[in-house]
Parts: sequence; structure tokens; C-alpha cells
Amino acid sequence: MQSLSRIFLAVSLSVICMGAANADEVIFQDNFERAEKDDSREDVGNNWGTNSKSRAQGNKQVDLLDGTMHIVRHEVADHGVSVVQDLAFDDVVITMRFKIPKNGDLGINIADMKEKSVHAGHICATKITPWNVEVTDLKTGRMHLPIRTANKAGKLTAEQKEWLKTKTNKVKNKLEPGQWHDLKVTITGDTMETSIDGEAVASFSSEGIDHATKSRIRLAVNREATVDDIKVVRIGS
Repeated sequence: MQSLSRIFLAVSLSVICMGAANADEVIFQDNFERAEKDDSREDVGNNWGTNSKSRAQGNKQVDLLDGTMHIVRHEVADHGVSVVQDLAFDDVVITMRFKIPKNGDLGINIADMKEKSVHAGHICATKITPWNVEVTDLKTGRMHLPIRTANKAGKLTAEQKEWLKTKTNKVKNKLEPGQWHDLKVTITGDTMETSIDGEAVASFSSEGIDHATKSRIRLAVNREATVDDIKVVRIGS
């Protein structure tokens, strides 16, 4: 009987351990309830990085404002604002609150900085404007180096142009500018889904999204956006 009890206990502990290993895990969160030491300088904190030094001549583009993160592209910038957080994951759920003005936009861009088949590690992304939501496989689409090189040279073939059409899903979706909305971005396997205010808006499945070693989240803003209450949950497997 004691032997059977020990076996039962061992099996039970094994099941518990497997369940713990497979559990979803919060790997990052930020509610921005802090202030910069010097408001004239860009000092986001909590391991956030930006491209303001390299792309906006060092001008401030990201500001902690009233417990939120406010992002505005500077007039001298030669690229959209990129606010980055380095995290390791495969399948993931990213949630946050956001608001954008009438001419604003917000992108959630997923990257692997060690992936050399693409420009700047781009894997997949969702982009939100007041008028639509777009979900894109960047790894096998427009950031794949041969395609990007041909595109920059204006030499995309007809076949490449048709291929690119299969790498994105753009859906009309009207949002009230200047109002807070809840965003949820879910990546499971080869599918990336974007939900706003509790409703699924745009979903897209493509092989590049299933890249297993994602290592960076970029908040990509071409004009202006405000975000708050960001949480990143790694989905157990």
C-alpha cells in the first residue's frame, strides 16, 4: 500500500509540475505611473528603448504624461517612432489601452533581432488607425530581404507583387478618435488576431507569424498615439 501511495504521489506531483510548466505567464506589464527625472529629456524607464537618438536627432518623441505613455513623431524624424521592449516568447497575448487622434496610428510590431532573413528582425505586425486595422506577415512578406531590396529599387516582379497581396489582411474598422479603447493582440501558431473593445476585428494566418523565437515588441507610431496599462502574457504550451 505504501508503494502504491508513493506512486500515486509521484504521478500527482508530475501532473502538477506539467500544469505549472504549461501555465500562461505574465512576462511584462507597465501602467506608467511614474515621472521622468528631467521632463526635457526622453527617459521612459522600465527597460523601454526608443529610436529617437538615431532617427529624430535626439529630440524627445516619447513622454510620460499623467500616468500614460504619449508618443509623437518629431518633425525632423526620418522614420516613425519605435518604442521597444525586449522579451522572449512564441505564442503571446498583448493587451493595452490606447487612444489615437484623427490622423494618428498605432502599430504592434513583433521582431526577432537574430533573424537575418528579414530587415531589422521584422516578423509580423498589426497596425491600427481610426479607419482600419491591418495584420501582416512581415517575415515572408515585405520585410523578407529579397522582396524588400526589389521594392526599394522599384523592381518588384509581377509575381512578387501578387505574393505580397497574400501576406496581409486589411479590415475597415471605424474608431472614435481621441477616445480610450482596449486592445488585445493574440499570436497562436501561425495566426495573429487583433481585438478592440472586446470584439475581434482582424485575423490573419501565414507561415511567417509562426516564427518560434520572437524577442522584441515594438510600438510603432508614424504620427501620434497614447498607450497605458500594457500587459504581455506568454501562452503556455
